[in-house]
Amino acid sequence: MTPGLIIAAPSSGSGKTLVTLGLIRHLSAEGRRVASAKVGPDYIDPAYHSAAGSRDCQTLDSWAMRPALLDNLTGGLNDDSDIIICEGVMGLFDGAVGGGGATADIAARTGWPVVLVVDVRGMAASVAAIVSGFARHRSDLRVAGVIFNRIASDRHFDLLAEAVRVSCPDVAILGGLRRRENLAVPSRHLGLVQAGEARDLHRLLDDAAAAVAEDLDIAALTGLAGEAGTTGIGGADPAIPPPGQHIAVARDTAFAFSYPHVLKGWRNAGAEMTFFSPLAGEGPSNAATAVYLPGGYPELHAGKLAASRGFRDQMLAAVGRDAVVYGECGGYMTLGNGLTDAGGVRHQMLGLLPLETSFEAPRRRLGYRVATLLADGPLGGAGSGFRAHEFHYSAEEKTDGGNRLFSVCDAVGTDSGLSGLVQGRVFGSYIHLIDRENPSR
Repeated sequence: MTPGLIIAAPSSGSGKTLVTLGLIRHLSAEGRRVASAKVGPDYIDPAYHSAAGSRDCQTLDSWAMRPALLDNLTGGLNDDSDIIICEGVMGLFDGAVGGGGATADIAARTGWPVVLVVDVRGMAASVAAIVSGFARHRSDLRVAGVIFNRIASDRHFDLLAEAVRVSCPDVAILGGLRRRENLAVPSRHLGLVQAGEARDLHRLLDDAAAAVAEDLDIAALTGLAGEAGTTGIGGADPAIPPPGQHIAVARDTAFAFSYPHVLKGWRNAGAEMTFFSPLAGEGPSNAATAVYLPGGYPELHAGKLAASRGFRDQMLAAVGRDAVVYGECGGYMTLGNGLTDAGGVRHQMLGLLPLETSFEAPRRRLGYRVATLLADGPLGGAGSGFRAHEFHYSAEEKTDGGNRLFSVCDAVGTDSGLSGLVQGRVFGSYIHLIDRENPSR
């Protein structure tokens, strides 16, 4: 099996993304075949992994995924790869309220060693307490190495390294990244700017690769990689039932938030997949029996979407021939009557669901969800459940007509009310589905 590593940190903003990207870029440039993974619900970071040199990045989520699916996806990373680099989420032990979803859970399940990236600005010997605490907090995982990020000088690095050597002699000190002004990834309201939109992306990736090559002991770092103790090949049902036999999937910078494991599951179930770009004026294939509009940033392209006659006409034609149409988050907003942007301008959307959405008074809605179907439909029978997440800033207002799609609760089972809409064979919600619910998990 292919050896793997988890790049984690005590908290968000510590630098694990740039370390991960620099490492993937550097190893790929050396001719290594790098597979990558990202812990937690994330669409944006995986695209950066792929741009850096990894093949399609795989999302791994111990809260949202059934164990069989999680092991199947982990096992798939072994195919045609020399090393697996997995980027954690938030702090090493941060996850869902009530447990699950943490990077530490993936480390424990796979057995991949953890490399801790610590932001050491304003810190010296105190770093030993952080590393020691993280290394000893859970006995079912191994913190094998540490990287000091944003060191101020060689003297600063020496103080940090000596403190950790005394306190944690079993944790390898892999180097210290110096402060660099050229290593800043642009962000917006849902996280990083998408890789496909980032200016000078490849310069950033090359700079990150140069930084890790100069400041870190790459041979020692990769030498810590270990083989996963739990992997599964085959046997996992599709995460989400395919909504049709021929599924047309919207894919461009406005609709980029689809999980590879969901699309792969549809293909493995026998569904044909085609892709189209609404921003290019394209619509679904005339042969499509189902249309999937995933999440993304339609609010940033609302004027262009509203003016796209080709997209509108072909979507209406799909509905006219009784195709199933499914939208998640940004796709759901696009299926509504209108979308009001942050400047207060209302843009006409497809008008396929009785829905108005607005960014005029943004308020973040974020968290894991369990979504249960209220009626029979293409995704399953009434009562079918899904593990999912929600992350958006817009508000919605249901107008006359349509029925609600899901009843929803949060990660600890607190009722979150009803979500989404169904009108005929058109349906959607703000909820991003990750995997079907398993009552026995």
